[in-house]
Amino acid sequence: MVGIVSYGFYLPIWRITTKEIASVWGKNYLEIENSLLVQEKTVSSSDEDSLTMAYEASSLALKNFSEEKNKIKFVFFGSETPPYAVNPASTILAEFLGLKKDYLANDHQFACKAATGALIEGLGLIKGGVFDYGLVVASDKATAKPHDALEYTAASGAVALIIGKKNVALEILDFFSFSSDTPDFWRREGIRYPSHGGRFTGKPSYFYHIHQASTLLFEKTKLKPKDFNYAVFHMPNGKFPQEVAFGLGFEKKQIEKSLVVLHLGNSYTASALMGLVSVLEVAKKDDLIFFCSYGSGAGADAFVFKVTKSLDRVRLPFTLTAEKKKYIDYPTYLKFMGMI
Repeated sequence: MVGIVSYGFYLPIWRITTKEIASVWGKNYLEIENSLLVQEKTVSSSDEDSLTMAYEASSLALKNFSEEKNKIKFVFFGSETPPYAVNPASTILAEFLGLKKDYLANDHQFACKAATGALIEGLGLIKGGVFDYGLVVASDKATAKPHDALEYTAASGAVALIIGKKNVALEILDFFSFSSDTPDFWRREGIRYPSHGGRFTGKPSYFYHIHQASTLLFEKTKLKPKDFNYAVFHMPNGKFPQEVAFGLGFEKKQIEKSLVVLHLGNSYTASALMGLVSVLEVAKKDDLIFFCSYGSGAGADAFVFKVTKSLDRVRLPFTLTAEKKKYIDYPTYLKFMGMI
């Protein structure tokens, strides 16, 4: 059995509402909320970045890790917003955590699925007996050009997963990846804000890749949507994950617990994993969870997870943590994001 043995997450306390952003640009906030199904989003402060949030999430994961932390032999950091263009964040994170220096470190980049790609790589290392435990972290301080549609959704947050073979809380039964050269979202070196293809980010990108990865995994495992207790999808907004879920044959009751984007926004690499963390708050032994991430450029990683009795030992209160928040105005948001 190989899977997640402990996990942690971090949500900044600060929030900005869709209404506040819309008011600055003279927009009807109700129209935007109805279009995106996002009412507010998390905002990291001026003294936070993807690395500090990764540290917070990893520290929480280590609190429930039953083994000595130096048994962790790889540290994979997935992010679209690393603190350095050239310099690994994974080594800094490991240093912050006080790990010995006999570990494999890697920074991973594949838009919003950077961390799930890293999870698959780590899974191979664990299954192959190369290492016993490893740490995979997804963390982003996402930003967008002012007055761009992304400004209403680009958020902040981090999720950390410790994977191994012993005391597994969430077993990884199988996975399937689907990729293609589809440039729907990008940011070139030296350019501050990302660009995107508007409507092109939908049908030929997000929906196509998630649908392909998911249906191919169904074929591989002989499972059907009705066999799962929960389903989790990447959440660039509130509409996309619901539409793709219903298109695959899932029902609302299977996905509603994962739809954290309404109040948290899209934390990029941490987005789908944040939905998974929300589900783990209530999941029970033997529950099956379908999970599919998406990364622009483009690709999707689909997984089948099975809950074990060990989840009770590491389960974290997600809802109460998410409800601890303070609201900021637009000028403060610009300050926190380093725009002014």
